[in-house]
Amino acid sequence: MALLEVKGIKKNFGKTKVLKGIDFELQKGEVLSIIGSSGSGKTTLLRCVNFLEFADEGTISIDGNVIYDGVKDKKIKDKELKAKRRHFGLVFQDFNLFPQYSVLKNLTLAPSLLGLGTKEELEKQAREIIARVDLSEKIDFYPCQLSGGQKQRVAIARALMLNPDILCFDEPTSALDPELTGEVLNVIKNLKDEGSTMIVVTHEMEFAKNVSDKIMFMADGVVEEIGTPEQIYENPQSEKTKTFLANSLEKF
Repeated sequence: MALLEVKGIKKNFGKTKVLKGIDFELQKGEVLSIIGSSGSGKTTLLRCVNFLEFADEGTISIDGNVIYDGVKDKKIKDKELKAKRRHFGLVFQDFNLFPQYSVLKNLTLAPSLLGLGTKEELEKQAREIIARVDLSEKIDFYPCQLSGGQKQRVAIARALMLNPDILCFDEPTSALDPELTGEVLNVIKNLKDEGSTMIVVTHEMEFAKNVSDKIMFMADGVVEEIGTPEQIYENPQSEKTKTFLANSLEKF
C-alpha cells in the first residue's frame, strides 16, 4: 500500500484551470521530484497536498485512509486542518523563519504550541535535529546572522521537528547563490539516506536525477510523464518532456 495516494486533483483560480486532474502515489522512503516549466502547476500541487490551498476535486490518502476529499471537504475545522497538515512538513523557497526568534526558538515554537512535549524535551529534540543539518554552533543565532544556505537548513530542521510522514520542498535552492546550493542539496541527500519520504519541486535537474526514485514532469496543469530517472531522462515518451529536458540539460 502506498504511503501517499493522490487522485484526480483539480484546482481552479477563477476561470483559470491550474491543475487538471493530477494522479500519483508515493511509497514510504521514496523521493519524488517534480519538474516542469514555470506555470505548470508544480507549486500549486504542493500547496494542495499540504492544505495551504484546497483542491476543488480529487482525494488525498495516507496509508489507505482518505484525509481529503475535494467534493466533501469544502469546510474544514481548524483543529482537523492542523491534524491533516501534521502528515506533511513543508520547506519554502524563501525560508519563512521568524526573524525575532533564535534558531532554537524557531525549531521549538510550533511543537510547543501543539503541546508535543515539555520545554526541556523539545529543546533536546531541537539540538539533536540541528546537529543533523550540521548547525549546532548556530543554535543561539538569529536568522539575520545566518547565510541563505544556513537559513534553509534551519527551515528543514524546523520541518523535521514535527516528525512528518512526508517532507515537501518547494524549490529549496531557488533563493540561494550557486555556492550555497550544494550545502542544502547535501542535507536533502542525507535525509534520503536516512529513509525520509520526500516530494521535491526543483529546477535542479542533476540533483533530481541523482536523488529521486521517481520523477514527475508537469506541463499545463497535467502530469505529462512520470517514471524513474532513467525512464524520464534517457527515454522520455512525451514531446513536451523531450523539449523541456533538451533545454534544461544544456545547463548541466
